[in-house]
Amino acid sequence: MAGNSRPIDARGWIFEVQDLEAEAETWLPIAGLNTFTYNPSENEETTETVAFESEGAYEEDVMQRGASIALAGQYRVDKTTNAQDPGQAYIDNVWANLVGIDSHNPVRWRHRSQTSWVVWDATMTPGEQGGGNNDKTSWAATIRRNGWATTAAVTP
Repeated sequence: MAGNSRPIDARGWIFEVQDLEAEAETWLPIAGLNTFTYNPSENEETTETVAFESEGAYEEDVMQRGASIALAGQYRVDKTTNAQDPGQAYIDNVWANLVGIDSHNPVRWRHRSQTSWVVWDATMTPGEQGGGNNDKTSWAATIRRNGWATTAAVTP
């Protein structure tokens, strides 16, 4: 069966942010993305455990695990209303203004071929926006996991 395995398309990944201001559970897809970078070792911390009995060989223990996802693409608006994409707008106008314990927000992501979401309690750093004469305006954010990831079934 290994001969039947194929790589998956990067464009098949879906990223959503939970709107904590909504009365009912509401997940907002983040539109306009054209690249992402998942870093499963972001904020990892190790401690050296070398002792005389290590006989000169390096040894360590991982003391902390972390992860991040950097999202980037194009700033998107509705062509009829000119309103920014709801997922991007929530990140830019709600989440980006929160500090302390309020700076935490759930995010979830998966590939369209998967049957469960990866869910993070996360903090976020907004990315730069810009562009040149013949460019589309860029949009970006970096999301960092807090605690351990959980999963949730994909429901219609």
